Amino acid sequence: MTMDKLTVIVAAAGAGKRLGLGKNKAFAEVGGLPLLVQCLRMVNDTGMAHKTIVAVGADEVAMTEALLKDYHEYFAGLQTAVVAGGAERTDSVKNALALAGSEGWIAVHDGARPFAGTEVFERTLQAAQQTGAAIAAVPVKNTIKVVDADGFVVNTPQRSSLMAVQTPQIFKAQLLQRAYCDENLKGAAVTDDASLVERLGVKVAVALGSYENIKITTPEDLLLAEKICADRGMTMMQSLKMPQFRVGSGYDVHRLTQNRKLILCGVEVPYELGLDGHSDADVAVHALMDALLGAAAFGDIGKHFPDTDDRFKGADSMKLLEHVLALLKERCWRVNNADVTIIAQKPKLAGYIPAMRDNLAKTMGLEADAVNVKATTTEKLGFTGRGEGIAAEAVVSLIKE
Repeated sequence: MTMDKLTVIVAAAGAGKRLGLGKNKAFAEVGGLPLLVQCLRMVNDTGMAHKTIVAVGADEVAMTEALLKDYHEYFAGLQTAVVAGGAERTDSVKNALALAGSEGWIAVHDGARPFAGTEVFERTLQAAQQTGAAIAAVPVKNTIKVVDADGFVVNTPQRSSLMAVQTPQIFKAQLLQRAYCDENLKGAAVTDDASLVERLGVKVAVALGSYENIKITTPEDLLLAEKICADRGMTMMQSLKMPQFRVGSGYDVHRLTQNRKLILCGVEVPYELGLDGHSDADVAVHALMDALLGAAAFGDIGKHFPDTDDRFKGADSMKLLEHVLALLKERCWRVNNADVTIIAQKPKLAGYIPAMRDNLAKTMGLEADAVNVKATTTEKLGFTGRGEGIAAEAVVSLIKE
């Protein structure tokens, strides 16, 4: 078979509601790896793809880019781009087509089908080369009934003429671009790309797919997928991929001054002096944010919240902490634990520590036993010992999800 330039569009923007995971199923684990990673590894192993374009939810682009960077060793031979999908499958594929160009061949493949394999891709491309468009499909095993709105059988099609459609679906690039033009999309209620090509009056060839080329949609599909992964040696055990773990530390200091509130870990502590700063000067939270940013190699609070920016004048540092946590979440980092030390000669802080701890745990989404806050003095030594200011240190650990 002549090897032509093949671009693979991986449609992975579905919400996956039937799987019941509360997230895009592309990020569900199959064989110890994200489903999307398993799919891209399969595409890479075919040796046929010139370029791969992954379409995910608009709010999942940064997360997906970070995920693909972390797992790139599994599909190192692929040139991969990520685009924002849309509300419907056709919207997602159309967005991806903007990067695909009109040369060579385009395969559209479901991100939830990680087991198509080389033979299915080869058969489908070979059929497409003869006609301009081809789909993978398998003969149906069960008798199919056409049923009306009242739940009665209308007719029984001959099973020999019925095929269960799969992906990949492969098309001449110019043909698929034409199928996705605005005029052809008008009034289209389709669930696959071949239907749009059929609307142009083009015949679509059928290549033999595989019964193992399942689309993971329900919890039962996940069980079958785990067995296929084990049979094919596609589990994480074969790769020895270990979860990423990071540790970060932070330190901050603020001067005590008149006419300022003393805020520590979001708790107002009654005292005659408060901490001076551009924001609310919550020195403990500032140290914690620096530790979080440092662990993820995201710089420091001066970079994200400069004291020259009026937007942060008098800002609630707990709100700034929420912003830092959102940055971590975008890159799939989860806080594992945090330990904060407040260094102050006065006032006595022991009575306020439980509220501080609860504040931090709630904001970071952690159990109370994963957060520690403690206070100490310097035995009247240094600027903290003289009551000129308060310092804070923090140590955190992060885990890559």
